[in-house]
Amino acid sequence: MALSALFALSAASYVVAQGGLATFPATPLASKHFAYPSGIPEQAGPEQLARGDQAGYNICNSTTEGPDSKCQTSFVNSIDDFCLWAPISPDSTISNTEGEEVAWCTKKGHGTRLIPAGTLTGVQLLKTPAYIQITGYMDQTKVNMAGDDDGGEMDPHGQDLRGNPIGGLMYSNGFPSNGGNNQTYQQVIEWVNFMGSNSFCLKVCDPAGTNPAGYCQHTLDRIGCAYNAPSNAPDGTFEVCDSDNMDVPGIYTVNGQTFSYSEPPETLGAITTIPYQPRVPASSNCVTYQSTALYTDLLAASAAPSSSSVSSTASGSASSVVVTQSSSGASHAATSTPGASAGPSASVPSSGSGPAPTGSSNGAARMGLSFFGGVVGIAFSILYFA
Repeated sequence: MALSALFALSAASYVVAQGGLATFPATPLASKHFAYPSGIPEQAGPEQLARGDQAGYNICNSTTEGPDSKCQTSFVNSIDDFCLWAPISPDSTISNTEGEEVAWCTKKGHGTRLIPAGTLTGVQLLKTPAYIQITGYMDQTKVNMAGDDDGGEMDPHGQDLRGNPIGGLMYSNGFPSNGGNNQTYQQVIEWVNFMGSNSFCLKVCDPAGTNPAGYCQHTLDRIGCAYNAPSNAPDGTFEVCDSDNMDVPGIYTVNGQTFSYSEPPETLGAITTIPYQPRVPASSNCVTYQSTALYTDLLAASAAPSSSSVSSTASGSASSVVVTQSSSGASHAATSTPGASAGPSASVPSSGSGPAPTGSSNGAARMGLSFFGGVVGIAFSILYFA
């Protein structure tokens, strides 16, 4: 949500009464820190406030995993191991359910729902010095979104500073700051996820990186992926690339002069013009994969008999490519074998088995249109609202 004005509120404003309940929590969600997994509470947003209660829970394991999971602890680790926020019930719109979304993941072991096989039609992961960005295309009806939903944005702030979804937590093992240890999960304080128009973008900023609140800022919630997560992601392709940082959303340069753009309030109506076109950062070292090699858990789930939960050991023999990031920023492949624990799976050095990359750009720099490029891109992106 566009909340820049809220951060100027005094502490006293956090106890403004509305219908007998406070409007804001004493501590915003983005200021809460929980070590994984021992420090995670049952609910990260338990406050009884005017906006309503947290719809799900944050302690998630094999007992919560399945199609009815209400897990609201999410992960972004690699192209084959990430989660999206999506509704609990079918045929929902993001605008009506943004505070209640649950995690839908590509891999077992997180205690969440699994994204149904065939949902993802193209995925691009960009590894930058400041953030990890995943952009893609999907059949959104398979994750309970209405087919005609233009979508909206989720972030850890929200209109009452409790997040969208309320209490939603994000973790990652993909940042160089954890020393390449994919068994160590860092809480991601600043992140943003746009869902809608059969596409998505998800950006998580390195807590130890440069300006995480800036690169993952959430105040341009009405103009979508094109301006918040520009890329040249092609549908039908599954790839991992190194990338430069984008410009901080809302900051742009014309003839050497830097300008700042802020969204107009919704009370002024639809956004019909935007004074700049976002720069798509250069990407390189792109490695392409087959989706069937990446999302083996999703394929297995679609082929298996229906079950409300699946033991994490059931997938112990399945391997999939995991692209991790070393401290130098170079990408490499490793096989990932889910363990018996309820937590996220860990990757081990590749021994040559398992699926292999199908192609590489051989280090050539890549430039392209934005994810919603040109005039068509603006037309799509201005439909996003939170």
